[in-house]
Formats: sequence, C-alpha cells, structure tokens
Amino acid sequence: MDYSFSAEQDEFRGLVRAFAREKVAPYAEEWDEKGQFPLDTVLELGKLGAFGITFPEEYGGLGLEFATLCIAIEELARADSSMAITLSAGVGLGANPIYSFGTEEQKRRYLPDMCEGRSLGAFGLTEPDAGSDAGATRTTATFDESAGEWVVNGSKAYITNSGTAITSVITVTARTEQGISAFLVPAGTPGLVVEPAYRKLGWHASDTHGLYLDGVRVPKENLLGAPGRGFAQFLAILDDGRVAISALAVGLAQGCLDASLEYAKVRNAFGGPIGKHQAVAFMCADMATKVEAARSLTYRAAWLKDTGQPFGQAAAMAKLFSSEAAMDAARVATQIFGGAGFIEGNVVARHYRDAKILEIGEGTSEIQRLVIARSLGLPVS
Repeated sequence: MDYSFSAEQDEFRGLVRAFAREKVAPYAEEWDEKGQFPLDTVLELGKLGAFGITFPEEYGGLGLEFATLCIAIEELARADSSMAITLSAGVGLGANPIYSFGTEEQKRRYLPDMCEGRSLGAFGLTEPDAGSDAGATRTTATFDESAGEWVVNGSKAYITNSGTAITSVITVTARTEQGISAFLVPAGTPGLVVEPAYRKLGWHASDTHGLYLDGVRVPKENLLGAPGRGFAQFLAILDDGRVAISALAVGLAQGCLDASLEYAKVRNAFGGPIGKHQAVAFMCADMATKVEAARSLTYRAAWLKDTGQPFGQAAAMAKLFSSEAAMDAARVATQIFGGAGFIEGNVVARHYRDAKILEIGEGTSEIQRLVIARSLGLPVS
C-alpha cells in the first residue's frame, strides 16, 4: 500500500497553502462576522484551478487525483472552513453529479464554467422532513406530456452554494412514478424560490439556503441519469463527499493544533510559557496524534478511490473519526486559550463553531456508524 503524495501534489499543496495564508486567513474573521460570502476570493480560487482538480481537461479541469482535491480542502480549512466547504460542495455536490451521471450535452453545458470557478452548482437533497432518511423525499416531479416538461413541487433545506451570484444550476431530487429521480434546475427558473440565508452557528461565510419549488418546469432533457435512479446516484455522491468532509475536518483540527502550539509557547503563567506544563503539553500531544490518525484515514480512503477500489466503508470511517477529532480539537484548543478562546475574533472560537456541523453534514456520525456496522455484516436496521 502506497498512498504517499507525488511531487505534483506537494506543489499544489504549496500553492493552496499560500493562497489560504495570503488571500483567506487575513479576511476570514471579517467574513465570519459579516456573514459575507467572499465572491471575489472564490473567483480567485477558481483561477487557481481548485474547482476543476478532479475533472478531465476536456471540460476545463486539471485531470488530477481525488486526493489532490482533499489536499486543497484541507489547506483551506486550516484557515477557514467556510471557504473549504465552498470548494468541497462546489466540486462534490455541484459538479460531480453532472460529471458522473449527466449526458455529454449536460456536461458540455455546465462543467467548463464550474471547473474554472466561474459558476457554482448545488445539490438539493435534504428536505425539512428528509435529512438522514433521504428516502423519505416528499418533493415530487410529474411529466407533462403535452409540453415535454417535468413539473417539480416541494422544498429543500440547508442547501450549500444555492443562492450565490454565480450559482448556475441545482440538482434536485424528487419522487416520480419510477422512484426518486434527479433533475437539473437552472438558477432563476420560474417557481424556484431561494429563501433567505440561514443564521447559522458556524460556516458564516458559506452560502446556505432553503429552497421552495412551486410548479418549477424543466425540459425533459434536464433529467439527470435514468428515471428512478436518483437515490442510488446520491448515495454514490455522498461517499465522495464523506472523504472530502473528512479532509475539511483534518484541516480544521490542524488549524486548532497550529494555534494551540503557537499560543502555548508565548502565553506565560506560573513562571513561564504554559506549554512547559504537562497539562497543556499533553493536550497538544493528544491533539497532534488524533490529527495524524484522521489524516491517515482520510488519505487512505482517497487512495482507495483513486485506485478504483471499494471505499464506502473507508469513507465512513474517515468521516466519523475525523469529524469527531475536529470537534475535540476545537474544544481542547479553546481550553488551552482559556478566556481568550471564548472571545469572538479569536480563530479557535471560530473553529469551535465551525466544527460541530462536521458531525452532521454529509451524514451524521450516527449514520456513519450505521454504514460501518452494515459493512461489518451486522443486521442493523
């Protein structure tokens, strides 16, 4: 087994790390405080090629490995989770369903702009009453034979990248006669209502909205994949997304470790830097160990995907461990900072708020344990 990084991947890591240090970190607190989606910075990230990492050059992508995308997400998350999830969702939930299941015409229409970061896609799966139980989708789509159009009615909740100025299309799952199907709904389609942005605990600079679909009509050509295959399609998409979220969690945890180490060396108490005391030093040691374990699980899952091997179990394990390690790292970092860590404007306070969603999004920790238990052959329901 060899999932070491290539020279090309190391070089790309350096590029993204420099971008995060110069273009993201200095402004992340301001974006967070204002709840501002940093459009100009997202467009700059697009020029770096980040949104096209995993897609073929014929669609404007870089044709690189999935692990390289994980590297980019990790490096961004060290500075700001909102920027990292914008990339993760833009690739994994926006462009990937079109690349994986779309017709050649659909790919040619949407992927070039997405790969170059000029537009974003969104994935309308979750509903107010259908989150972890996504099979309980209530949104419906009926086919109007006379017009040759699908008519979609329903609502979606917590949809990332669905209301930005560069959102181009939203993949929407809906119940049809054949089962759950997926449809491409272009932004601005009559009847598609993007509700006001949520006031969230974290990810303040990430774009997240509810959607309401009232008689939304799309041509029959906007069906994504085969009728009734939407459920299977989004399950496959979520495997990729779990590894990407795991990479984000690794980056956040590493950011907590970076801040903790720096603070432990300069904060003085009881006659010297607090890092000389075992209570603090051991916290940092445990944090570093969990970060490295999470990183290993993440890139092993990415390696399995890149080498064409089954990776569903590995993705669930990585996502479960990394997200909980990130939450723990944020808690411990805040403890190390003491009162300073409880003050907004401190990076560890933002990491603490941003960490919680990692145990929820792309499948809760409970769902990951269910997936893992089933993969072990247990008859769990």
